Amino acid sequence: MTCHLLALCFDANEPLRLARFWSGVLGWEMADDPDDDPQDGIALLPSDDTGFQIRFLPAQEQKAGQNQMHFDLTSTSIEDQQQTVARSLGLGARHIDIGQRPEEGHVVLADPDGNEFCVIEPDNNFLADCGFIGALACNGSQEVGYFWSEALGWPLVWDQDQETAIRSPRGGPKITWGGPPLMPKTGKNRLHFDLAPCADGDQQAEVDRLVSLGATRIDIGQGEVSWVVMADPDGHEFCVLTPR
Repeated sequence: MTCHLLALCFDANEPLRLARFWSGVLGWEMADDPDDDPQDGIALLPSDDTGFQIRFLPAQEQKAGQNQMHFDLTSTSIEDQQQTVARSLGLGARHIDIGQRPEEGHVVLADPDGNEFCVIEPDNNFLADCGFIGALACNGSQEVGYFWSEALGWPLVWDQDQETAIRSPRGGPKITWGGPPLMPKTGKNRLHFDLAPCADGDQQAEVDRLVSLGATRIDIGQGEVSWVVMADPDGHEFCVLTPR
């Protein structure tokens, strides 16, 4: 048995503002009424083959340091890339420098909370058959790429020079790990996965399976909750929810 990637979750200082930003960039609809209390979190539902939601959860902590994962958005032409950049800037993004070289064709931006993302140049062969969200690019080891391949039941589509990538058999974005050198982890990540057991699955059985693959149960101060907080072999947090 494998689990289902239900959502990519963002810790957000203003969940509604960040949800509106990414809704405008991606063209995804909000699953929740914007007039409801944003402290309950807000979800965006995919309008393409992405296969998972994006959720924005309230957080008091301010962003510190570079995120361990970010979106790579694709382009069909230089004009398309420029339009995505312009739309993002108009919604509240800003240009940032994370050490990219001038000759590189991608544009690095940050959303209103400072979360990095890239708008990739056209004719990128690695993302050629992907949709608008081409990849979720992660800092991580080869071992963690193998772990997530087994955890989700997604095959490896890249495994060279300690860099790995997986992709759902149903399509959608790739999830990639860049291999060493790894960025130091400083505190809880602002982005994490929410997993759900399959419809006929059991939360505890799924937790036990993930532990057998190399995950660990962790305490981040969550208290008495229905979900289980875990860390992958690189120490990055994720949650296992109850079956739906």
